[in-house]
Amino acid sequence: MTAAAKISVVGLDAWYGTHQVLRRINMAVQDRRVTAIIGPSGCGKSTFIRTLNRMHELVDGGIVKGQVLYDGEDIYDKSVDPVLLRRRVGMVFQKPNPFPTMSVRENVLAGLRLTSALKRSDADMVVERALRQAALWEEVKEVLDKPGSSLSGGQQQRLCIARALAVEPDVILMDEPCSALDPIATARIEDLIHSLKENYAIVIVTHNMQQAARVSDETGFFLMGELVEFSDTNKIFTSPKDQRTEEYITGKFG
Repeated sequence: MTAAAKISVVGLDAWYGTHQVLRRINMAVQDRRVTAIIGPSGCGKSTFIRTLNRMHELVDGGIVKGQVLYDGEDIYDKSVDPVLLRRRVGMVFQKPNPFPTMSVRENVLAGLRLTSALKRSDADMVVERALRQAALWEEVKEVLDKPGSSLSGGQQQRLCIARALAVEPDVILMDEPCSALDPIATARIEDLIHSLKENYAIVIVTHNMQQAARVSDETGFFLMGELVEFSDTNKIFTSPKDQRTEEYITGKFG
């Protein structure tokens, strides 16, 4: 693992009860770069990114062994508060999930209010900053008090990204963030990922090979719970070292 890695994964195993879903994963996530995780359904992609901010342990029977080092500190050490960790390593899910009873404004502030008390003036600044970072401010600045669920699907997903950004994380995890979106909304999210990587480390799970090629700097190919190959995205897609990677990328299986 390189010293510059924002997150280093060392010998990671994960289970759901007695069913092992990840086996001896070793890889590094670099700061201010996009890491894509690809592979067929059921290969452990979503489980993997959930181990990066300790969400896997919230699942009944979820077990993790090995190390996940965030800035050199093992996030599974007993001294680490998982709530505070998830402020630093945020998550955006497959389907947009704004809190339906909350306004656009309160959706942005929801994560921050769990651990902070905010003055109204400070809250307004946070809302505008996060929505601008999520490329949503101009579209919603006149409807901040309307329910977040009243926005379009693509806007809702950017609202969820703004919610993650409001707590000022270092890392953003995205689990198939475009799978429920139309092509126009998908393109906006991809453009947003390109701009966000100037300030954040991003890990994205995607089934879309073209998307992985477009947005990422490094790509990891998972198969049956194992990391088959991890390299520069261009190398993965043009000259993979493992035949299984080539077969998956060219559509021969998966």
